Amino acid sequence: MTEKLRLGVNIDHVATIRNARGGLHPDPLRAARMAEAAGADGITAHLREDRRHIGDEDIVRLSREIALPLNLEMAATPEMLEIALRHRPHAACIVPEKREERTTEGGLDVAGGRATLERCVGALSGAGIRVSLFVEPEPAHLDIAHSLGAPVVELHTGSYCLAAPGKARGAELDRIRRAAAHAAEIGLECHAGHGLGFDTVGPVAAIRSIVELNIGHFLIGEAIFGGLESAIRQMRALMDNARADANGARSA
Repeated sequence: MTEKLRLGVNIDHVATIRNARGGLHPDPLRAARMAEAAGADGITAHLREDRRHIGDEDIVRLSREIALPLNLEMAATPEMLEIALRHRPHAACIVPEKREERTTEGGLDVAGGRATLERCVGALSGAGIRVSLFVEPEPAHLDIAHSLGAPVVELHTGSYCLAAPGKARGAELDRIRRAAAHAAEIGLECHAGHGLGFDTVGPVAAIRSIVELNIGHFLIGEAIFGGLESAIRQMRALMDNARADANGARSA
């Protein structure tokens, strides 16, 4: 378990705004550089089948021009596998994808997609790309991910973030805690993400077996009101304070 909690900033929705009008502005590459200056540890970008936000040229530029590690979110399709193997990002997170969805709606069907996922994990790992599987926070799903050869899982935090504050959200947080503890027990590196904001990040950041959070939409939304660097710096501080408090409580 690490003392430093990594922050991956997802820049997809900078591209969403650009694509709404066409042209080159705002530039996701510029956003990636600003994220680095504000304290991000990595950049995440999801190349979807329909190219609704990040495009192929964005992946080319990000792979070539940013200093931070690039985490490519991708579906387990032959097209996306070929792109990942061509560009060799630092990491690839395999996510479920449906053309009609507005955003990723949940974790992978790791049981039903076992054969496809196993081939994809093997090919990516063989190319030296760190592979993670985006899964629901359930120990059984983590066991399957481990059996597929994935070294990393990313826990879907969407249900936690959407739950009403209080008992319902507490129950979802307990699911994440149990899943993160199980990941550590079976030797998986544990990440988390989806829907996290200023009011929900602290309790997840305090889970010491989680080593990386990936956050995007909320940060891009906040950037409209106060700037991207400011939003990332505030998120970074909330994460660091929650982790420091957790470490202090453990030492006491």
